[in-house]
Amino acid sequence: MLSLNLKFQNCEIVIFFNKNYNLYDIIISMDVDYKKLWIRLIDRGIKNKTELIPLAGISTNILAKLSKGEFISMESLKKICIALDCDIGDIVSFRENK
Repeated sequence: MLSLNLKFQNCEIVIFFNKNYNLYDIIISMDVDYKKLWIRLIDRGIKNKTELIPLAGISTNILAKLSKGEFISMESLKKICIALDCDIGDIVSFRENK
């Protein structure tokens, strides 16, 4: 089976072809949503997103990706969860990319 991966800002499309190069399947990835993170910060009295940088030990680049709704590493998510005493599902959700 042959696959073609197309990556965009918040989306990945994988097209699979069988051995005769006929279309076999198409998978469209999901978008990430950090709204629950921003709500959690407000609930904890954190009014400025930049306060998350020293609190969780993340970089400004990670904060920028979060603000743009881009994917970040599991390591960064782990740091945020430890800092906020929560699970990943408490700060991140996924939605179908349409």
